[in-house]
Amino acid sequence: MQNTFIHRAVLILSVCLLTACSTLERKAAVPASDLSRAQIAGLPSSRYLIATTAGINNFVDHVKTMNQRLSKQGLDSKSRYLSLSGGGDNGAFGAGLLVGWSDNGSRPEFNLVTGISTGALIAPFAFLGKDYDPVLREVYTQTKPSDIFKSRGFLSGFFGDGLADTTPLYQLISRQITPDFLQKVANEYNKKGRWLLIGTTNIDAGTPVIWNMGQIASVGTPESLELFRKILLASASIPAAFPPVMFDFMIDGKEFQEMHVDGGASTQVFLYPSAAAARAKEIGVKRITDRQAYIIRNARLDVDWQQTERRTLSIAGRAISQLIQAQGLGDLYRIYNITQDDKVGFNLAYIGADFNYPHVEEFDTKYMQALFDYGYQRAKKGYEWNKYPPGYRKSIEADTEVKPELLNSPTPSKKKLK
Repeated sequence: MQNTFIHRAVLILSVCLLTACSTLERKAAVPASDLSRAQIAGLPSSRYLIATTAGINNFVDHVKTMNQRLSKQGLDSKSRYLSLSGGGDNGAFGAGLLVGWSDNGSRPEFNLVTGISTGALIAPFAFLGKDYDPVLREVYTQTKPSDIFKSRGFLSGFFGDGLADTTPLYQLISRQITPDFLQKVANEYNKKGRWLLIGTTNIDAGTPVIWNMGQIASVGTPESLELFRKILLASASIPAAFPPVMFDFMIDGKEFQEMHVDGGASTQVFLYPSAAAARAKEIGVKRITDRQAYIIRNARLDVDWQQTERRTLSIAGRAISQLIQAQGLGDLYRIYNITQDDKVGFNLAYIGADFNYPHVEEFDTKYMQALFDYGYQRAKKGYEWNKYPPGYRKSIEADTEVKPELLNSPTPSKKKLK
């Protein structure tokens, strides 16, 4: 989440609390007792409520069923996992890293790809492989703010459900996520057992939701195509900055709605729940011994120093930024512990302290191009993946310190990137 949006959201929240802002109409929220029974009309269960035992068991059962079906063909001898974090326009780092990794010739086909927020927008293209690298390059080096959102104005922000209208972002998603694209995702899921999981936050229930995009794609209807697109939009909908995405559900013939926002409101990056690994062991899910997880954190992890103005909103905005920073680091510790318990290799990439290109505005094209090049250059040379989270063995300062040899390395030319 970007600082500009944070400060604006804090301002609106403060005014709303003081003036008792009116609310937009919506259908009744799905009751807490019925969350597991709620179904999107015409579509099979395609999501996992991972905060519940039933949700964990449902996920693991689906994995076991898939593995049993594929075991007749023979399971792969190794598995590679990719987790893509949120980070707004900092997603250019992950996009550049993936393209550079392809050009290095060592990028694997991932058995599991997960995404949150901007990571959710990258994930489907990373899932389908290097053929979609040109899309990643275009979206993360040529996109302008007007391609993502339209400002609603100050007063509309007060009385609406977000500071900006994300119709442009939905249109951008729709141009890329076509029926043909959906069919390719479905084929990878059904024929190879490859998983594409996207995280959103059910803000009514205050819980994370993981969507099985391969299963949704397999339905192959206009409704499933729209759902696929809306999930990506929801995962990237920063609360208060962007409008939430409403999903219609049916329970016993009655209509309800769930309000979903940025998956980063729950977690900024995820691999799979630790409880799922424990459950898989309990019921005897066949495990592959050679497993590696690659986590791309689309953000810096070193401390971002800045003098804070002695004003309420500045202090609140700064505190929220630091809270998000700490949450992101905590997510990495959680994933690291999961991989260690489950005997999975841990590999981490993040934006280094040596990247200092000026950031003028949100979705600044020049900034995104520079950051894409930064990620690309390191991956093209052969990325030096971090084997543990910053601060785990040494201080965060020591882990993220700038290496002098990197400071003097030339920026790759556009010709070299082609």
